[in-house]
Amino acid sequence: MRGKVETAGKVDVRSREDLAAVYFPGSMEPAKAIFRNPELSFQLTARGNSVAIVSDGSAVMGIGNVGPCAALPVLEGKALLFRQLADINGVPVAIKARRTQEIVDTVQSISPNFAAVDLEDISAPRCFDVENALREQMNIPVLHDDQHGTAIALLASLINGCRMTGKRLGDLRILIQGAGFVGIAFAKLLQHLGLDRRYAASVREIVVCDSRGPIYEGRGFLNRAKEEIARRTNRSRRAGPLESVLRGMDVFVGASAGNVLNAALVRAMNADPILLALANPVPEITREEGYRAGAALVCTGLQDDPNQITNVLVFPGLFRGALDARAYEINSLMKLHAAYALAELVREPARDRLLPDPLDRATVRAVAAAVRNAAHNTGVACVLGGEPQRDAG
Repeated sequence: MRGKVETAGKVDVRSREDLAAVYFPGSMEPAKAIFRNPELSFQLTARGNSVAIVSDGSAVMGIGNVGPCAALPVLEGKALLFRQLADINGVPVAIKARRTQEIVDTVQSISPNFAAVDLEDISAPRCFDVENALREQMNIPVLHDDQHGTAIALLASLINGCRMTGKRLGDLRILIQGAGFVGIAFAKLLQHLGLDRRYAASVREIVVCDSRGPIYEGRGFLNRAKEEIARRTNRSRRAGPLESVLRGMDVFVGASAGNVLNAALVRAMNADPILLALANPVPEITREEGYRAGAALVCTGLQDDPNQITNVLVFPGLFRGALDARAYEINSLMKLHAAYALAELVREPARDRLLPDPLDRATVRAVAAAVRNAAHNTGVACVLGGEPQRDAG
């Protein structure tokens, strides 16, 4: 089959006149126009509808550091989903790099081809450094989807979990097991809940744990990303083993390793806890064991879970909305609006119906509209009005 994607033209070349129009001299006038105003590249070429899907293959889900060539099947799969679900040209870009700066320099060099960059399967803490550097140095959206797409899907799950159980977001005490890119991104997103007054304020308490236990300011063995989250969470400086830290918690979010949670630990939590267990291929706790232990809701990242928490729910609509607005970044409010748009697609959340279908184009349209409007409302859009701009790709 030789892969999942191919390059396809939009114009047939059947005559010398066609050849002249699409290549030379037909390309001269748009080239001159773009030279005078580089912004026209978003309208006169495929750039405005193209996303670079970039990876060094250092953290491919389920198999780890396998290198750039082995990352290509994942990148191609994502490119296929971009095209089929959101009409976006996703272009796989596997980079052979040993240093963070090599990835940054390469992406900057190829950026004239793209309207956005989707970072994929890059290990922590390198992924934080790559994303931060590119966001500072480029005027197109840069998003490490493993972080933010997953965090948005988690938040949508939590919103509807609260609707289902009668809990209030602002009252929740949440433990996040795992301080990699997913755990840290979700903790940050939770803290931004109060950015829009229509939505809930930030949750009551967040505690993030790594392999050494709860993170708090002043604790040893913290990298830069963990030091930042330590300043913003666990203000009560909870410490000790997982069983003691879980007491009084309403939500467990697993972004670590399989089987770290058991029935006894679940029973140590507050009544009717919500368990969001993302370790793959073995979750922190199975749905069956979680429900037997008294959980009100258990979601995993497994494909056979009816409430699978997956970034496929997010990235097609998120990038579609950002491209339609010609946004120069994807900010926190755009992420929050994406999460609420996902949650609102399910009118009556239930154990087996918490999230919408990720393959339904209505899901993509709802997220795209929310993201596009948030881009305009926060002043990061570069096109007038709120309507989609689809003539660029």
